[in-house]
Amino acid sequence: MSAIIHASSSCMELLLSDLHGSINVTSLNKKRWRKAFHTIYCSRAFLSPFKHLPSSSTNQIHKISKDSRKISPEPSSRIVIDVVQQHLFFSGIDHSGLNELVKEKSLDRLAELGGVEGLAASLNTDEQRGISGDQQDIVARYEAFGRNTYQMPPTKSFFHFVWEAFQDPTILILLVCAALSLGFGIKEHGPKDGWYDGGSIFVAVFLVIAVSAISNFRQNRQFDKLSKVSSNIPVEVVRNGRRQQISIFEVVVGEVVCLKIGDQVPADGLFIDGHSLQVDESSMTGESDHVEIDRDANPFLFSGTKVADGYGKMVVISVGMNTLWGEMMSTISSDSDEQTPLQSRLNKLTSSIGKVGLAVAFLVLVMLLVRYFTGNTENENGEKEFNGSKTKADDVINAVVRIIAAAVTIVVVAIPEGLPLAVTLTLAYSMKRMMSDQAMVRKLSACETMGSATTICTDKTGTLTLNQMKVTKFWLGNETLQGRDSSLMGRSVVELLHQGVGLNTTGSVYGSNVSGTGLEFSGSPTEKAILSWAVLELNMDMEAVKRDCHILHVEAFNSEKKRSGVLMKKDADDTVHIHWKGAAEMILAMCSHYYDLEGNKKDLNDFERMKFNQIIQGMAASSLRCIAFAHKQVSEGNLESQKNIQENGMTLLGLVGLKDPCRPGVKKAVEDCQYAGVSVKMITGDNVFTAKAIATEKHDGSVVEGVEFRNYTEEERMEKVDNIRVMARSSPFDKLLMVQCLRKKGHVVAVTGDGTNDAPALKEADIGLSMGIQGTEVAKESSDIVIMDDNFASVVTVLRWGRCVYNNIQKFIQFQLTVNVAALAINFVAAVSAGEVPLTAVQLLWVNLIMDTLGALALATEKPTRELMEKRPVGRTEPLITNIMWRNLLAQALYQIAILLTLQFRGESILGISEKVNDTLIFNTFVLCQVFNEFNARKLEKRNVFEGIHRNKLFMGIIGVTVILQVVMVEFLKKFADTERLNWGQWGICVGLAAAAWPIGWLVKLIPVPHKPFFSTHKRLLSRAT
Repeated sequence: MSAIIHASSSCMELLLSDLHGSINVTSLNKKRWRKAFHTIYCSRAFLSPFKHLPSSSTNQIHKISKDSRKISPEPSSRIVIDVVQQHLFFSGIDHSGLNELVKEKSLDRLAELGGVEGLAASLNTDEQRGISGDQQDIVARYEAFGRNTYQMPPTKSFFHFVWEAFQDPTILILLVCAALSLGFGIKEHGPKDGWYDGGSIFVAVFLVIAVSAISNFRQNRQFDKLSKVSSNIPVEVVRNGRRQQISIFEVVVGEVVCLKIGDQVPADGLFIDGHSLQVDESSMTGESDHVEIDRDANPFLFSGTKVADGYGKMVVISVGMNTLWGEMMSTISSDSDEQTPLQSRLNKLTSSIGKVGLAVAFLVLVMLLVRYFTGNTENENGEKEFNGSKTKADDVINAVVRIIAAAVTIVVVAIPEGLPLAVTLTLAYSMKRMMSDQAMVRKLSACETMGSATTICTDKTGTLTLNQMKVTKFWLGNETLQGRDSSLMGRSVVELLHQGVGLNTTGSVYGSNVSGTGLEFSGSPTEKAILSWAVLELNMDMEAVKRDCHILHVEAFNSEKKRSGVLMKKDADDTVHIHWKGAAEMILAMCSHYYDLEGNKKDLNDFERMKFNQIIQGMAASSLRCIAFAHKQVSEGNLESQKNIQENGMTLLGLVGLKDPCRPGVKKAVEDCQYAGVSVKMITGDNVFTAKAIATEKHDGSVVEGVEFRNYTEEERMEKVDNIRVMARSSPFDKLLMVQCLRKKGHVVAVTGDGTNDAPALKEADIGLSMGIQGTEVAKESSDIVIMDDNFASVVTVLRWGRCVYNNIQKFIQFQLTVNVAALAINFVAAVSAGEVPLTAVQLLWVNLIMDTLGALALATEKPTRELMEKRPVGRTEPLITNIMWRNLLAQALYQIAILLTLQFRGESILGISEKVNDTLIFNTFVLCQVFNEFNARKLEKRNVFEGIHRNKLFMGIIGVTVILQVVMVEFLKKFADTERLNWGQWGICVGLAAAAWPIGWLVKLIPVPHKPFFSTHKRLLSRAT
């Protein structure tokens, strides 16, 4: 029998006697019943002082699980008591029922709970003032309902990356060769001396795997950290009557959340109040149509959905893993195998070089096998290695394994697998540094693409300006009242202005002792400036205004309409009024009358209209944003059938001018961009006069309005778009149109945006840059990089880092291809002519480690330099390997091939040394050549390769580590590296030959090369020939 018992201890025996008559209650069961009753009774007695809820609300809550409370008449010898888990402050609330409420969109169940009002009361939430928000309250809600976090899949462990490294076919072949070599070596020479060949390869391979795994593991951790930062969304909530911003992870059940266009719904909840609220649920349902939210018909809001229109407040009823969004997020891996365009290009390059390497390795393998089996190779004692049937099978197999290992190692060296690693390293490093420079990268590809940007389309407000609005001018009729006593104004006009400001706003005023004035204003910078002006200068009491009037309908502001309206009823006389607020010239066009200083209503004839237009233009010319207020009283009839607020026949209430100072350093940032060959275009919603005033010191070129640009023909737009520097009164569609035109003309376009309607332009652009402070969540999700401080100077920093990423990759490509070309040529020529490879498997693996991992670390972490901003942008067509790079790498590779082959064939006779010492000399010189060439790779064009080297401590550290390890390899690891110790003179020869790379690099950079790529010209000639 399953039951939830609600009874006092005085009823216990009576109930038991009743039950005894219907079922068999044994003495043991009776003892269990009595114990259960005492437990429940004592718990309730203890919890009763903490219950603040009316009994009606509690009874309504209990109805959720009323079906489970019926006592089954079916007899049973076992008695089970099923108790709903309760919390000290929220007893009587069924958590699972709350979780299912929004998921099922159950209006019936909501009605059983007393509707939104009853449920909010049960959660100890005041619909207007929110939760108390003190520490005890927050902790209690965490304990009762959980936190607003998701159980993300575990991140990849270090051993995952080790296992990934083991998947490389060349590594597996080397391991097999090492195992065979180890086995035959021990069999032939015994465990003491026989393990060196195979063991050395094992150690070298494991060292390569370890370094690669550690590097990838660290970068993966770095990306995870950035992912957590990007998901930490600020949410506006009401706590104890005060609006404040908190992290999405701090949202608790019972929280009152304020929503506006572009916001992400932070948790499952119910709509409290608001206007024209529409939600995009496509992330949950796949449906593209926006869902209208209404308190009666559809109050349900899903976590993870986006606000498409309007504004409102909601009460949170489920958080974290208890939401549908939480369940979905917990199954989605945070790992991203996103490949950037540069990585894709490098993979193709790696594949092409790898094919050449495989071909060379195969030829070397065939050549060495032929020479071995034809008896043209000798052992250490000068005897033939292969004597037909006289040679032991173990010796043959051992020799073949050694040859295969050498060929496979050539493949390892030939394949530049360090290229993708270098991209990962430089992207991770730049992402980390960009984060400290106020730019958060959301998509890896944006780092490198930004380096190719040719045009930046930027907003004005908050990007070029500080976004710290303040009302500096106020016109009523034809008179300015700024700095004058508001008592001069007619009382009726002041009352209408109070209504127009206090009701037609998404901001709020909170009485507090925190600020100096005792008041706190929340909302957008424009809303805060107007509210502050109305409260402090017009003595507006916002609470009184809201108390005396109630809103019938709202048309929320958006960037296309550039105005917002409210239809309201005044409770005192039941009169109905319309208030509009927005861009001054648009509001003026809606007006047929205006109020003068005394509050008299006057006709707005052509002459007066012209005067008002001059006032608007005058304020705009002073870089002021001009906002107008308009009013109209309407009859109450047919209000229910009106879906849109009337827009004609309005009366102009007044004009305000808001000053938004330019950001310090913006002028220099724009000049830096122009100096770097990047065109900057300002796209703003302000009128043309304000735009011209802001742009006077920053731009040259033409100024157009959005409607004018929109009405051009396709040919006219394509012809004029390059010369346009400022677009005023632009809509999001105009911004999108400009981006499309610029991209068609071959530009690489970066766009800044903060609004929901900017999303199409942000997605269309090559690099979308959203604003971290004013940007909506929709804009941020559509962007590639989030500018955390909304500052244009940070956009220039991103540009500089983008160029740095591209330049660092080019440096590493030049360095690595030099090693690839030299290693392949030396091994191939030596194998064909002498029948042996001068560099052993272990030595080649060491070279591979130097150039792949250490080289990538050294060159991929160079910081941006001033010279990067002195070049023209790369654009779309520039090849990855330029003519300058080909010139540099071929010169160094040819020099290395020349000296190493000379040492290979004439080293013993010229220097009078043994074969073993000569081989060590070749290995040592080859490694030191790479060390010296690493300095050359720092500067692709500049002859002074040491400039700024003291600032790159990591580079100098890696060079130092490489040299020290090379000394250890040569001098102390004789058997491991198959080397001989060198004397000071021989070390001097190695260093001298390698150091020649510096003067060669200096001289080569004097040779001019054409800008047009060699290979594109070659391809074009081939295509013409065919």
